[in-house]
Amino acid sequence: MKAVYHKYILDFKKPSGTSRGVLTQKETWFLVLENDGKKGIGECGILRGLSADDRPDYEEKLQWVCDHIHLGEKMLWEALMEFPSIQFGVEMAFRSLTGENPFLLFPSDFTSGEKSILINGLIWMGDEVFMKQQIEEKIAQGFQCIKLKIGAIDFDKELQLLRYIRQNFSPEQIEIRVDANGAFSENEALYKINQLTGFQLHSIEQPIQKNHTDTMSVLCKSTNLPIALDEELIGVFTYQEKEDLLLKIKPQYIILKPSFIGGIRGTDEWISLAEKHNIGWWITSALESNIGLNAIAQFTFLKYNSMPQGLGTGALFTNNFDGPLEVKNGRLFYNSNRKWNDKTTALLK
Repeated sequence: MKAVYHKYILDFKKPSGTSRGVLTQKETWFLVLENDGKKGIGECGILRGLSADDRPDYEEKLQWVCDHIHLGEKMLWEALMEFPSIQFGVEMAFRSLTGENPFLLFPSDFTSGEKSILINGLIWMGDEVFMKQQIEEKIAQGFQCIKLKIGAIDFDKELQLLRYIRQNFSPEQIEIRVDANGAFSENEALYKINQLTGFQLHSIEQPIQKNHTDTMSVLCKSTNLPIALDEELIGVFTYQEKEDLLLKIKPQYIILKPSFIGGIRGTDEWISLAEKHNIGWWITSALESNIGLNAIAQFTFLKYNSMPQGLGTGALFTNNFDGPLEVKNGRLFYNSNRKWNDKTTALLK
């Protein structure tokens, strides 16, 4: 078996704002395996400044994987504990290699086109006019759930946006999730969350920065607005550390990004613990290309979670890879009549 890796830079169609800054590009890496004339591909989706494996030796570790590909998926995964995005790339590449074709990893009623996945529409941070425009577009596109990134503009203006939605759409018509990406200070978090509760929101993601577990635990106990952990899960590697974190904070939800938390096995561990402790969960992509998104979507469908998932990011980039994923009426479909384009298949050559 042989393995090589390639770097690829994804360009955003529009600068995309979060509370950590504005994104114009997204770096990703592809791991390509070859065995007996067959090829497989996995995406190692790192997000600089956020991923646990944003380290100077990242590319060196990719080369190590290629040099030791003979160890096989399980041994590599275990050796890559501190490199969760590479863990996922390895899992994906091996499954791709052994599948019916390199892009059919988890055959199901989703990949046959019979069923779809309910997803949320993502509203990026920006000025009030831009965010209102995005909200109107998502609602017109048939989304039943929208997720607003908050924390970058004036909080009162964000409250006005929520008021605008609720004046026009009831919670039964539009479910609203908000994502603070850790933007609230510990001192102001409870006050701001309490101001949000009047808008009948579904949940708030990561109101304060990670690693303030005492404060996060208090927030989860003290507010009527359910709290979802996102960044908090990054860098929590062992099964025991995961359970200890959930028992300490006792969140209402956790959000699972396979590229950030150890791929398929890592996600399955978090799901088993969440269900053991009666914590809700959903899966989201982490700005991967359509190649990684394709794998995450196929995996997510087989979890049979009826909540809206966070998988609608494929249209963000100018130079993404065209494939069978389509978003229609707030749902993600797999249209097998749409083939992967030449740029995608060229990665396998």
